[in-house]
Amino acid sequence: MFNPKNKAENATGTLNTIGLGTTIVGNIISSGDLRIDGNIEGDLDSKARIVIGEKSVITGNLRAANAIIEGKVVGNVIVTEVLSLKSTALIEGDISMQKIVIENGAVFNGKSKMGDTNNKPLTDDTTA
Repeated sequence: MFNPKNKAENATGTLNTIGLGTTIVGNIISSGDLRIDGNIEGDLDSKARIVIGEKSVITGNLRAANAIIEGKVVGNVIVTEVLSLKSTALIEGDISMQKIVIENGAVFNGKSKMGDTNNKPLTDDTTA
């Protein structure tokens, strides 16, 4: 699931994987790395790295320190450090990050903002 060449783990040493063929309806909050190869209908929030696999479809917002997107995200993406869009990535929503790497063929339809993303809420809910 994770690239064996990349053995770096986050501070908690936790690696979480949602496999191909799995669908989760609901929000996911993690302090560790997430690898999603299945489908998620809800928001993803990680203090570490999120990897969205090529066949994945995420319907919801995504917030992470770092993100690598190979699949489809329908929602806003907020990354406090580096956002990497692979050639198969498709994002339907706004993106916000410090740094971005975009491979030829990646697509995003929305607004992009580079700069301070640390204090941005995951959603635009101002009623809380």
